[in-house]
Amino acid sequence: MHDVRKWTTGLHRLLRRHRDPVVVQTLRSAVAATIAYVVALRLSPEPAPLTSPLTALLVVQVTLYATLTNGIRRVTSVVAGVLVAIAFSLLVGLTWWSLALLIVAALGVGRLVRVEEYVAEVAISAMLVLGVTTVGYTAWARVVETLIGAVVGMACNLLLPPPVWVDEAGESIEGLARRVRQLMLRMGEEAAGRVSWERRAERLHEARRLDHDIIEVDADLRQAEDSLRLNPRVKEGLLHRVVLRTGLDTLEICTVVLRVLARTFTDLAKARGPDPLFPADVGAAVERLLSEIADAVVSFSVLVTTDLSASAESAEARLSAELNAAAGTRDKLAELLADEVRRDSRHWQLLGAVLTEVNRMIDELDTEHRTRRLLEELDRVSREQREKLPWLAWLRERVGVPERLRRKRVRP
Repeated sequence: MHDVRKWTTGLHRLLRRHRDPVVVQTLRSAVAATIAYVVALRLSPEPAPLTSPLTALLVVQVTLYATLTNGIRRVTSVVAGVLVAIAFSLLVGLTWWSLALLIVAALGVGRLVRVEEYVAEVAISAMLVLGVTTVGYTAWARVVETLIGAVVGMACNLLLPPPVWVDEAGESIEGLARRVRQLMLRMGEEAAGRVSWERRAERLHEARRLDHDIIEVDADLRQAEDSLRLNPRVKEGLLHRVVLRTGLDTLEICTVVLRVLARTFTDLAKARGPDPLFPADVGAAVERLLSEIADAVVSFSVLVTTDLSASAESAEARLSAELNAAAGTRDKLAELLADEVRRDSRHWQLLGAVLTEVNRMIDELDTEHRTRRLLEELDRVSREQREKLPWLAWLRERVGVPERLRRKRVRP
């Protein structure tokens, strides 16, 4: 039984490694570059057509959308560089000053044709072509090799379809939510005890470091969004993108509010000096409230990253129950803080700020608030798509898919 469990664990780890972005990118790039080189040996006049595998290596990206966009920009940059080199070879030839003018002109043309990160490729292609004597021969060979590499790279994405990185983005979002939860639990435990303001400042620095975690999660989410674009295996890709994006926006707002709350705790600890941050009953209520909000943050992340309807319903029910419990504790805390202010009104601003910040997090995690923001974001994205691609909206109307029907299908 132990051997079977060990074998199963190893197989599960191997399958997860198969979906790892680094492994997938390495294998797909190696296959595409090798095929491009073999094809270029037969079609290119060059004895060693390394431009073709180089192009395939740069074109093949993790997602289909990135591959198509990078392939078009790559081919455009190479063709633009070849044309600039042919023009310079006919007019001035290769000298030190013409090389400088060539680089300036190629970089300007690259900006003009909007190849983005491939602007330098325009100048590189122009210099490589201009640096040989048979310009026309080399230019034609470079264009052929570039086209071969781009076509092979795009074909590899069709034959070896890239995975959809929604699960990885969901894991990143849940990981961020759990880190937020751990910080909130520590802050709640220290709120009920006697802790120096230096320790409060450490929690403030931890809350600030969450900004770097959000940047990493945002990168994973962008990759997931690209994997949903132009992917025939995905239905309602727009809905998936909007759900994940609005979920990350909500968690980002919660981390900002948590950082402000840590700042309030630090200021309150400085103002009170050696005295406890809160009285015993108020500290216990703060600890309980932060614990309930922390659990709600994790439940919210599970809700926005769950595909199955049954799991989503259970996650939403759990989130609603936790938010209701947090709302009740918040009301109790408001009464305790009001009594504390009546006894000692010196720090009423900071005590009121604590109540305001926890109330903001509860409102952000509310399911009705999330649904409203989700619909607003769907309307905004749909409106931008209609303005950017009016022919697509016209085609939908001609086909007979009215806007009301599509909205009704998306609303659940």
